[in-house]
Amino acid sequence: MKQFDKRNLTLVMDFYELTMSNGYFAEQDRDTWVAFDVFYRKNPDGGGFSIFAGLEQIVEYIEDLHFDDDDIEYLKSKGIFCDEFLEYLRNFKFKGDIYAFPEGTVMYPYEPVITVVAPLIDAQLVETGILLQINHQSLVATKASRIVRAAQGRAVSDFGARRAHNMDAAIYGARAAYIGGVGATATVLSGKMFDIPVVGTMAHSWVMYYRDEFTAFKKYAETYPDAAILLVDTYDVLKSGIPSAIRVAKEVLEPMGKRLKGIRIDSGDLAYLSKKARKMLDEAGLCDCQIVASNSLDEYTIDSIIKQGGKIDSFGVGERLITSKSEPVFGAVYKIAAVEKDGEFEPRIKVSENVEKITNPGLKKVYRVYDETGKSVADIIAKHDEVIEDKVPFRYVDPSAPWRKREFENCTYKNLQVQIFKGGKLVYDLPSLDDIRDYVRAQKENEVWDEEQRFQNPHRHYLDMTPDYYEMKMELLYKVQK
Repeated sequence: MKQFDKRNLTLVMDFYELTMSNGYFAEQDRDTWVAFDVFYRKNPDGGGFSIFAGLEQIVEYIEDLHFDDDDIEYLKSKGIFCDEFLEYLRNFKFKGDIYAFPEGTVMYPYEPVITVVAPLIDAQLVETGILLQINHQSLVATKASRIVRAAQGRAVSDFGARRAHNMDAAIYGARAAYIGGVGATATVLSGKMFDIPVVGTMAHSWVMYYRDEFTAFKKYAETYPDAAILLVDTYDVLKSGIPSAIRVAKEVLEPMGKRLKGIRIDSGDLAYLSKKARKMLDEAGLCDCQIVASNSLDEYTIDSIIKQGGKIDSFGVGERLITSKSEPVFGAVYKIAAVEKDGEFEPRIKVSENVEKITNPGLKKVYRVYDETGKSVADIIAKHDEVIEDKVPFRYVDPSAPWRKREFENCTYKNLQVQIFKGGKLVYDLPSLDDIRDYVRAQKENEVWDEEQRFQNPHRHYLDMTPDYYEMKMELLYKVQK
């Protein structure tokens, strides 16, 4: 099958999802409803928060979930699945409910960003498909958000496709980077699929193909007089590249009534070279000529360049964005939280020697808590049927210090999860990619404290619990350890 033929992604799952489902089928448990939560345990790069991304692709995956005849034949060839189960899969369609944070929501560790409430087999089969979308796109969106913050209003573009882990990673990585705040991509298919602005200049091969640097720049400027950005580091930035670019600006573009749009530096000491380049361009009357920098950039190198006084107007960020090189694993997990019995959902909890691996049981809500200024001061987990009223004093429990008396006053509360699927049918209007991107920006500007956005030692956003939820969790912990 070719890479971009219409693909059935149903078998993008771990084999144990099928072996467990076959076992549930044999035990006549397939009609039992369960609840699974998706959450993660720590923010990448020691950050203060993450960005939820990938929901639209989860919707596409769920809606197209089906087993083709050749899928059934392949599974039959494994020799471990009963014929009745394979026939069940042949007619399978997802029948459950899915709740999730809106895509682009700022999120924090241990809160359920997605909850799947579905028949047992349905809930089991979608685990990998859901996790891989969240883990990849949330990772890249979060990294992009950090890089954009480091750029302090300067333009950032995604240049990462050739260093992505495969074609899909490049395509959907560009989507996630755009959600995180990156303004454009060099990946053309991503531009086509998601209507992301596409950018591009030239490679060193263009310069090296021609007999000299000036000729290469001249040819490019004549071809693209309204968008000439010249790559000046093929031979020597200050002795050759910038002088040749200035000469093209004066001898080629200005007689046409055009201006040199920019130069790009892709190697060397970017802070030093950009300052020297800016001085040379300004002295030549090219004060409007932009300086673009690329070459293994991330939030730390960009922050350093700016602190050194680098004169860079735009950053092209590649491998360290598209792979989130500094922390390439997001780590979202999919854990059972409740099982239906006699019409009620009984909570389930995973207990571990590692405290951070103890799960939050039961059907639940996640409220975001806002103070009178509109800033988010905490999130709070509540039982699924609890309602918290705005502006009413509310006692809560800090699970890391439950003995302390804590109360929210004059706060407002927002239930973060919305229903996406009901009975297997999509009931949610997916926002546009630009709306998701704007939502991320609005949260960072208006809701998230600057202290949470620090790269080093960010303020910890608290995840509290209602007294009723905390008591339920403690009772369950005591019970399972008897």
